[in-house]
Amino acid sequence: MNRPRSAAFLAIVFTAVYAFAYVIAVWQNYALFTYHPATGALALGVEKPHDGPAMYWFGWMATAGLAAAGACLIACLVPERYARRVGSGCSWTVPLGVLFFFAYLLRGYFLR
Repeated sequence: MNRPRSAAFLAIVFTAVYAFAYVIAVWQNYALFTYHPATGALALGVEKPHDGPAMYWFGWMATAGLAAAGACLIACLVPERYARRVGSGCSWTVPLGVLFFFAYLLRGYFLR
C-alpha cells in the first residue's frame, strides 16, 4: 500500500507547527479550555482556579492541535514541486528548538 505524496509533507508540517504553536500557547496562556480537577469542572478559555489548581495543559494541547490542523489544511494547497523541497529535518529541529526554549523559560527551576 502506497501512501499519498502529501502524507510525509503533512506530517512534517503538523509536527513543526504543533511544536511552535504549543510554545506560543504556553507562553501567552492561550488555553482553549481549563480543567478544574478538584470540582471536575471544564470551562472554555482561561479561567482562574476555584477550589484547587486549574489545569491549562489540556487546553494548550488542544490549541496547538487546532493550529497545526489549520496549517495542514493550508499546506494541502502547496504545489507538489514545493512540497518536495521541504526536508524532514524540520520535523525534529523545530521541536528541538522548542525544548531549548522551555529550558530557558523554566531556568528558574534549574538554577536554584
